[in-house]
Amino acid sequence: LSLSNMAAPSNAEQTQLQDMEEEEAGMEEREMESDEEEGMGVENSEDEEDDSSEDEKENEAEIQRLEEQLSINAFDYNCHVDLIKLLKQEGELFRLRKARQKMSELFPLTEEIWLDWLKDEIRLTEEDSNREKVYELFERAVKDYICPDIWLEYAQYSIGGMGSPGGIDKVRSIFERAVTAVGLHMTKGQTLWEAYREFENALLSAQLERIHTLFRRQLAVPLMDMETTYAEYEEWSENGVPETVIHLYRKALQQKEKCKSYEETLLVAEPPKLAEYQAYIDFELKEGDPARVQITFERALAENCLVPDMWTKYTTYLDRQLKIKDLVLSTHERAVRNCPWTMSLWKSYLQALERHGADHQSVSDVFEKALNAGFIQATDYVDIWQAYLDYLRRRVDFKSSKELEELRAAFSRSLDYLKQDVEERFGESGDPSCAIMQIWARIEAHHCKNMQKAREVWDNIMTKGNAKYANMWLEYYNLERAYGDMTHCRKALHRAVQCTSDYPEHVCEVLLSFERVEGTLADWDTAVQKTETRLNRINEQRAKAAEKETNLARHEEEKMEQRRKAKAEKKAQKKAQKTSRGGEKRKAEQDDYQEDWTEESAPKRQRGNSDNNADEYMETETGLFVRNAPPGNKSGGARNAQQGAAVAAQRQNDDRREMRDDSCSVFISNLAYTLEDPEAKLKSLFESCGPIRRVQLITGNRGISRGYGYVQFESAAAVPDALKLDRKEVEGRPMFVSPCVDKNKNPEFKVFKYNTSMEKHKIFISGLPFSCTKEQLAEICKPHGSIRDVRLVTYRSGKPKGLAYVEFANETQASQAVLKLDGIDVEGNKVSVAISNPPRKSLTDKPGSSRPMGDIMPRQVYGSRGRGRTQLSLLPRSLHRQPAPPGKVENGTAAEGAPPPPTGGAAANAAGEPRSLSNSDFAKMLLNK
Repeated sequence: LSLSNMAAPSNAEQTQLQDMEEEEAGMEEREMESDEEEGMGVENSEDEEDDSSEDEKENEAEIQRLEEQLSINAFDYNCHVDLIKLLKQEGELFRLRKARQKMSELFPLTEEIWLDWLKDEIRLTEEDSNREKVYELFERAVKDYICPDIWLEYAQYSIGGMGSPGGIDKVRSIFERAVTAVGLHMTKGQTLWEAYREFENALLSAQLERIHTLFRRQLAVPLMDMETTYAEYEEWSENGVPETVIHLYRKALQQKEKCKSYEETLLVAEPPKLAEYQAYIDFELKEGDPARVQITFERALAENCLVPDMWTKYTTYLDRQLKIKDLVLSTHERAVRNCPWTMSLWKSYLQALERHGADHQSVSDVFEKALNAGFIQATDYVDIWQAYLDYLRRRVDFKSSKELEELRAAFSRSLDYLKQDVEERFGESGDPSCAIMQIWARIEAHHCKNMQKAREVWDNIMTKGNAKYANMWLEYYNLERAYGDMTHCRKALHRAVQCTSDYPEHVCEVLLSFERVEGTLADWDTAVQKTETRLNRINEQRAKAAEKETNLARHEEEKMEQRRKAKAEKKAQKKAQKTSRGGEKRKAEQDDYQEDWTEESAPKRQRGNSDNNADEYMETETGLFVRNAPPGNKSGGARNAQQGAAVAAQRQNDDRREMRDDSCSVFISNLAYTLEDPEAKLKSLFESCGPIRRVQLITGNRGISRGYGYVQFESAAAVPDALKLDRKEVEGRPMFVSPCVDKNKNPEFKVFKYNTSMEKHKIFISGLPFSCTKEQLAEICKPHGSIRDVRLVTYRSGKPKGLAYVEFANETQASQAVLKLDGIDVEGNKVSVAISNPPRKSLTDKPGSSRPMGDIMPRQVYGSRGRGRTQLSLLPRSLHRQPAPPGKVENGTAAEGAPPPPTGGAAANAAGEPRSLSNSDFAKMLLNK
């Protein structure tokens, strides 16, 4: 076709073509965007897969680490729990079931772990043929702890199988067991009763009488919200509530009111609620209902399963009161599974098995488990072996050789076990007195009439380092007296005389007494000769040891003396150097000061002696003569005025002290210097203790309080009440209140009122945050026992040190608190907790301790409360002289070069009785200066 025949497109066609082109471009863009999104999605999915794979690798590595750790120590409880959590997170059902199985073989599982396990198994079980495995798992779960939730889950699961032959009877049987086990649970028992009634309601109307019976049984049990159950029974019953049911219901209400306070205490308390449960158990023991005692114990142990004392108390009650074989043995088994480290629980378990006639193989298996339980001290292994050997001895007929040989083999095995396994672990056998071997020797002598074997055992005992002890030889001697002959008795005593080193005199006396009764004259002479020879040798050894000890002590004293002399000489040299430098400086200052004063006061001297004396000297309030400062030196006058005020304040305090009656007074200290109107404040604080005669505050040279003083009452009866205010906070500082005692007259008086020795019922906590209060600390410690007192240690300024003491009702509670609180985090601080055992002070710190004072430099006496910061020396410089060293005297004759003896007042000074100086004496010294 020619180009002329081609028609031009219309406007509509052009618009359509443009739209098609735009759509194609848009499609292309969308395809590109989708391609980009697909690429990004692929990248994101790849990143997620990488992250998940990394997490899986980390979890798998952690799982392998936990499994290796359990292969080393299978009794690591926390490791088991962590492994189960990780396996459940990873969905490893086979390994998870295996991990749970291993943990359940070693430990009782908690309610949460059992419920998780049971729910997982229920979901996996769809066929009726596998329901029996779940039933077996439920039976294991209800044996660990008495938990209402597990019993309820068990009953509800059994309802699903009621269509099978005998299913209804099985469900009813499980419900009966459940209400028997936990139907008395005050707070959770009602849920189980209601589930049981709902099950019976779901059956035919022929079961109406059974529902009536359930209502009557439930209303006879004290449960929370039992009024609702009674109202429901009234509405359900067509003939009303029988009188017998009303009587039982009212009786149960009365019992519930008795227990209500204990239940309310448990509701508000924080786990583990040990003290609250103990109080509840004591109440139920007094009431005497065995079923309620049992359920209370079970509730307490569900939250305190690691408290050995609670298990001991429960098993003892069952052994002595209920004596039901299945219940007693199952409880003992649960006790040792929860606290395998407690030897006394294993010992009680063995005795319970023997008491209820368990077969020998069962007792032996329990004993072998006890040996592998991991006791914490060597003596525990000795005690468990003794319990097992006692059991074996009681089952021996001593006429049959089989049991006897088993007993002897057990004795031999026990000795090998203590020597190898126990000594390797603890460094000691745990039986230093060889108690097991002594029992073996006595059994051989008494029951088997085999003295030869008994002597062999005793020879083995003596070779273990016991030959030096008199009591061991006397024990052997008594065995020979009872089952042996006189020849071996005499031989044993002769050996005892030769070997004993702790009480040889007593052994010699026993030998002589024996020969008086049994021996001949020749035997007596031999005994006397041996005892005298032995005692002489012992006395010589003791004398040598005493001499050696004396020489060592003298040598130590000489070393101490040399160190004291060197220290004293060093101090004397330092003091002499310091005094010489200070003297030169003071002399230069004095010369400058004298020149200035001489120049300024020259015109005044020209006026005459009378005016000069009147200007230069004046008498202060204290009676001391001081020189007026020149016009250009005002500081000297201010200093003299301060000295005068200080002396006046000191005289005033001394006068008040002479007027004070110490028996009616208390000493107050650590008050704030800025305390406004302190006398009025102290009166308001102590007026509740008794009538106050006066309040005396010690003040400084400017009249400012020094922070301590005295409060004197009208009678001494008010003093004990005043001492109770010790460490009461007064404007942010603890006020110290102590008896008013003159320490110069009573140097051994101690103001510190707290014990400085070990207190097993008190714990010491360190590392506390400074913001921690007594109330907060009491809340932290309250779950672990009954708290008697909480004391925060503070500085004198009232600021906390981060230390505290908490006193519990008994040692058991304090020990539990140490185990549970040590290392916990309190407001970001990791605290340390231990039994209170303050370090003892050294003997040299005590007032009555003997310290050699011969060559020690005499210290300046500042008074009973030390030197104050404002204390000034008012002694003139002319008296600051170093005393000349006294001349040495030998054989009553004065040494050469010694000065002649002083006379008069000087003699008094030499005798150690200095004459007091009057004001005129001080004035003369100042004038001479």
